[in-house]
Amino acid sequence: MHNSLVNKYNIAGPRYTSYPTVPYWDDASFSLEAWKSSLKKSFDESNSKEGISLYIHLPFCESLCTFCGCNKRITKQHSVESPYINAVLKEWGLYLNLLNDKPFIKELHLGGGTPTFFSPDNLKKLINGILNTSELADNYEFSFEGHPNNTTREHLQALYDVGFRRVSYGVQDYNETVQKAIHRIQPFENVKRATELAREIGYTSVGHDIIFGLPFQTLEHVEQTILNTKELLPDRLAFYSYAHVPWIKGSGQRGFSDADLPSPELKRKQYELGKKRLAEVGYHEIGMDHFALQTDSLYKSMQNGNLHRNFMGYTASKTQAMIGLGVSSISDSWYGFSQNVKGIEEYYNLLKDNIIPVYRGHILNEEDLIIRKHILNLMCQFKTTWSSTLNYFEELPEVLVKLEEMESDKLLIIEANKIEVTKKGQPFVRNICMAFDLLLQRKQPDTQLFSMTV
Repeated sequence: MHNSLVNKYNIAGPRYTSYPTVPYWDDASFSLEAWKSSLKKSFDESNSKEGISLYIHLPFCESLCTFCGCNKRITKQHSVESPYINAVLKEWGLYLNLLNDKPFIKELHLGGGTPTFFSPDNLKKLINGILNTSELADNYEFSFEGHPNNTTREHLQALYDVGFRRVSYGVQDYNETVQKAIHRIQPFENVKRATELAREIGYTSVGHDIIFGLPFQTLEHVEQTILNTKELLPDRLAFYSYAHVPWIKGSGQRGFSDADLPSPELKRKQYELGKKRLAEVGYHEIGMDHFALQTDSLYKSMQNGNLHRNFMGYTASKTQAMIGLGVSSISDSWYGFSQNVKGIEEYYNLLKDNIIPVYRGHILNEEDLIIRKHILNLMCQFKTTWSSTLNYFEELPEVLVKLEEMESDKLLIIEANKIEVTKKGQPFVRNICMAFDLLLQRKQPDTQLFSMTV
């Protein structure tokens, strides 16, 4: 990849797990009632056809990883588990009252924090509490994020018993210097044990998350991490650019200085090398940052055009409605977004008063819905189309100007009613989506809100 393109397009930009992006939500016109109404509408339209997705945020960790920008609570006190599970089930009950019909669960994902901070029995109690009040959709998929150091056979078996068949492990990098910098020490043996245990029990998809652009990380480190990955051959991989967002309150991203981070040029070389080595092993690139073997459901969904993207990243199937439970969780009705309060005490207090613990959100207008569709298409299929009756460029000429410049850089091809991202343009898909992001263009942020795109 040309350094000139890296230099030109390496700007701060969203990852587009939603549109509008969170900093551009219109909180002023949002209300809990508007959110409930948009979810009810979406649920009534889609539940019987495709089911719903559930994301459950489990925020506790025993120690802080300094590369992490997630909402978490550091504690070694496991007495926090039961009250939290009871609160999540209470929140689920409030949603059941609103929806007034049994949900069909298509996807369920446990994220964190560290979901395996919770005991196997408590995780089982949480999932059974959900399943006892709902139905399962056809071809449902349950997944969780596991920490290789503390995911035990008992954790894997307990979750397998209630329907989980997919687990992803945060690996990041196998080099000890890098691991010390990000406060995430986990030897290869631990990842190997956790991966093999999952397969032995019967999990059909094991994923690994690896990151480039970490402090002190070299090309050799990336190469070695992929050699180790080759030995274990996970079914799917997230190969992320480290998102350096130290300004996020509580992110913990102060364990190293900016000078310890690779330059944008080195980061891009790490990505190119990683992508090349992964292809040699047999991984196929899926959308942005994701790779899968041909046998994995993510690859199959890309092939048949069902790939979807939401706040959980890429998923193998689309649901119109996604409910997020737990502190800081984000929900998506397609017509609107909402986010739960971030403080555990506030979360408990609102639930005590039988209030769904949402504190902000956004109801999409007609323009938002059109742009959202195009950004989702670009992120999932590297192309988007529109009917000739609504020429997008005629309505939004400012988009065309930006796209024409990218076409001259050979990042995309513009046709009468279609845009297609080229192979050369795929690493810059975030930049291409930014051309459609009218909210970002109309109001450039005063301070840096997003990580760098390269």
